[in-house]
Amino acid sequence: MTTATVEELPPEAHILNGRARQIAFITIALGMLLAALDSTIVSTALPTIVGDLGGGNHVSWVVTSYLLAQTVVTAVIGKFGDQFGRKLVFQISVATFIIGSALCGAAQDMGWLIGSRAIQGLGAGGLTVTATALIADIIPLRDRGRYQGSLGAIFGITTVLGPLLGGFFTDNLSWRWAFYINVPLALLVIAVAGRTLPGVRAKGQQQIDYLGMLFITIGASCLVLATSWGGTTHPWGSPTIIGLFAGGAVGLVVFVLVELKAVEPILPMRLFKQRVFWTCCALAFVVGFAMMGSITFLPTFLQYVNGVSATASGLRLLPMVLGLMLTAISSGNIVSRTGRYKIFPVIGSPIIAVGLFLLSRLDENSSVLRESLSMFVLGLGIGLSMQVLTIIVQNTVAYRDLGVATSGVTFFRTLGGAFGAAVFGSLYSNFLSDRLPAAIASTGGAVSPTDAATPSALHRLGDEVIEPVVHAYAEAIGHVFLWAAPVAVLGFALALLIPQVTLRGSIKPEAADLGEGFGMPEARSNEDRLASRIARLVYANDRNAVIEMLHDADLGIDEGRIWALAQTYGRVRAGQPADVRSIAHARRVPSILLRPAFDELLERGYLGGAAEDLEVTPLGAETMRALGEHFRRWIIERLEDLDDVDAPVVDAAIERIAQRLLVETAETQTTPLPAG
Repeated sequence: MTTATVEELPPEAHILNGRARQIAFITIALGMLLAALDSTIVSTALPTIVGDLGGGNHVSWVVTSYLLAQTVVTAVIGKFGDQFGRKLVFQISVATFIIGSALCGAAQDMGWLIGSRAIQGLGAGGLTVTATALIADIIPLRDRGRYQGSLGAIFGITTVLGPLLGGFFTDNLSWRWAFYINVPLALLVIAVAGRTLPGVRAKGQQQIDYLGMLFITIGASCLVLATSWGGTTHPWGSPTIIGLFAGGAVGLVVFVLVELKAVEPILPMRLFKQRVFWTCCALAFVVGFAMMGSITFLPTFLQYVNGVSATASGLRLLPMVLGLMLTAISSGNIVSRTGRYKIFPVIGSPIIAVGLFLLSRLDENSSVLRESLSMFVLGLGIGLSMQVLTIIVQNTVAYRDLGVATSGVTFFRTLGGAFGAAVFGSLYSNFLSDRLPAAIASTGGAVSPTDAATPSALHRLGDEVIEPVVHAYAEAIGHVFLWAAPVAVLGFALALLIPQVTLRGSIKPEAADLGEGFGMPEARSNEDRLASRIARLVYANDRNAVIEMLHDADLGIDEGRIWALAQTYGRVRAGQPADVRSIAHARRVPSILLRPAFDELLERGYLGGAAEDLEVTPLGAETMRALGEHFRRWIIERLEDLDDVDAPVVDAAIERIAQRLLVETAETQTTPLPAG
């Protein structure tokens, strides 16, 4: 197993702690819930919607338009978050979702509803990607697993909650409330996000890759439409479907060529040179393919074979949801504690295959317990394999690529889901068409084709009469699950290719060793071991050693002014607001207490500009350079046995801890050093 290390959480990230972190996470999770919920909430309301608005021949577009818009946006929105700030993109996505929801609720005909669902899909795609990436802005890598696991569990919850809420609103209020309910919740998300989420964005003027957006939209749209229409609206071999596949392939090829030359590509092709990235994208496609291709047919099995209602079939999916939540959250917690993640997709993929095989053995005589256990096993595998891929990718790419990398994994998972639902839907149709006519004929006319097409009508007839028809449905759906199992085995092969990368985050209070808090791997290099020793020295006695080092620096200003200069220097480098008010707010102290130190630095030429917009002057930059040299000497004087360590290793270890100190000075909410 290959172990690689990557750089610490970069200075651009804005780590939150305590109550602020929890509130921000709840805000992000609520946004994710809204997006995930609306992909399932309309399923039980669709028959009533068609009866109210008409246009039943276009009803599939209510789902397709949402999926199409969501897929396209997932491919491009991550780059916008990297360029313009994920907080802004998150809020715009929520606002778009609100507009789409309100228009859906007010729809007067099917065309209106379909267009409004597309707007909803745009917002949902932005929410799905940006919410996942925002976790990286507020939570260090070492803690990120447990939060990403909780986000993954939301998808499982909505599998049950969506149909239940859709049925409840349709039966007790109106189908329109399935959309209107989003509006107040989304408004709350926008308001809270404005106060709790950090505003982190790239520095300088940003260039938008319009050509890349155009061709990824063409490619993704053609592929999603081909998979949605193939075998249903049009035969797979029809000119329409073949043309869509060809158009999708051409669009993606041109997209790759455009991205190779783009200044700020939507999806940088250099990411695919990293084995961990392309294997995660491929595995995300396979997991989406197997997951959506199978989950789609579980309600069909429960309704046609067991005879339960649409709402009850949602409740019967609870074992799968519980399994998913159990492993998604627990695996996230384990990743957070140990930094080891490869084992989860390696174990999860074969568990998915086992779950699919168990589902393929179910029939009309299977007990509820057996069905529940089979779904529980499938949920365990999905929870182990789905959300951890995002953690892996976020751990291996540079911070500037965090959004596009998250977009890439989400895009391939969404595209895999579209392909899976289409391919297995076609298999289901073929399997059923081979069995159903003979089964209906065997009933001697007691079951009509119309009765067999509707689960409620079918199960109003006697059990003995419908037995051949129910068996035909059970066999057809069982074959779908059986064909999905080898796809999960392919996922196992891909999971074996994922390299293990050591997760590294900020120092944790519970770390037994300070080097451990820096995420040092167990099999450590000389640089790792030396950095661990330096960390112990620097953080000894509640960081009083740092204060001692600053006191001895003799830079012409005292340690309080050095602290103020370092604050400004770190924020300017991170592209964050460098003003007294922002610094005081981050430290939770009145700005009036810090103002004298900054005023003196302005007066003496270490800082330029004004208190509302601080800049580091050449004198200030030279002082920070001198501080770095003093820090190096201070470390070397206090560490023993350095004669046997190469100078470049010493410099690299010292630089690592110095950068960590600078990040903490600029980013974490700690008590400031004395101001005078």
